[in-house]
Amino acid sequence: MDKIKAAIIGLGRIASLLEDDALREKPCTHAGALSANPDCVLTAGMDTDGKRRDLFAKRWNAAVYSNAELMLKEQSPQILVVATDPDSHAQYCRAAASAGVPLVICEKPLADTIKDARSIVSLTAGKKFRVLVNHERRYSEDYRMAKAVVDGKQLGKLLSVRAVLYFGENRRLIDVLWHDGTHLADAVVFLSGAEIQHKLVWGADLSGRKGTAWLLSSLTRPGDDTGKSEEIPCIIETGAGRDHLVFEIEFSFSQGRLRIGNGVYEVWKSVPSPYAEKFCSLEKTGQVFKGKTGFFANMAADAVACVKNPSLRPRSSAEDGLAVIEYLNSVKALKKG
Repeated sequence: MDKIKAAIIGLGRIASLLEDDALREKPCTHAGALSANPDCVLTAGMDTDGKRRDLFAKRWNAAVYSNAELMLKEQSPQILVVATDPDSHAQYCRAAASAGVPLVICEKPLADTIKDARSIVSLTAGKKFRVLVNHERRYSEDYRMAKAVVDGKQLGKLLSVRAVLYFGENRRLIDVLWHDGTHLADAVVFLSGAEIQHKLVWGADLSGRKGTAWLLSSLTRPGDDTGKSEEIPCIIETGAGRDHLVFEIEFSFSQGRLRIGNGVYEVWKSVPSPYAEKFCSLEKTGQVFKGKTGFFANMAADAVACVKNPSLRPRSSAEDGLAVIEYLNSVKALKKG
């Protein structure tokens, strides 16, 4: 069987350049993952920046273009990566659908407006075109391991969720939420199996570059016993002024706690307390995560599987991407409480 042809629009960091980061797990870019997949061949890339085109051509031995439509016409890719700024995602998804590309891997966020995000979803209404959104935690082995803990009710009933995102000392908080909080919100939804709805924000002004803000949200999902929907409180914290990155989610259960994030995987279980009679304390279990997360490799494998089987829905679909956009837009629309 012939290999699946892949091409990329936008040849920046996440598309190719981060592959040179010595500390990152490999592959850590779209080009790296597609080139490493035995069922794929990376044939071309497009960018308006000539220097990026030169670097891409040399690194991946692929044809390069300055015009997306010409690349689609001459290369006829079966997987197209759209790794441009969010305001152009809808444009390139439409071009891909018109050119008969079966599947687009689209960078997050899905789009910069609800209107464009919904227009991308509408393109997938039939079975000939699908969009996979790069919410990479859905493909990461540690997050899949954490989801098994949540779904298997190993720690009892899920009671609350707390998530933390610090990303840059001086960035506007709303920009952190919009561009990097997409991963956080989607990971919360993925792990909990719930729909997320924003309710209230307090603390620092989200349009500012200082302080800390807290977003109160609710997670709605079918109840454990009755089948009726239940609401689980969720707090998302973000702030400026930190010189370090924090991306963590903590799930509190009736009989334990689960923490997962960048470099973090902890499972705590309730045990008789060694400090006080007739009380329980939390103790770390032996559950740990070791090895590669495989997030980019697994995403490429999902894309390949969807091309081979048109009936498959991507693990991270356009509908999933739209749900996060709707949530973030509601955060932007509501006034501070």
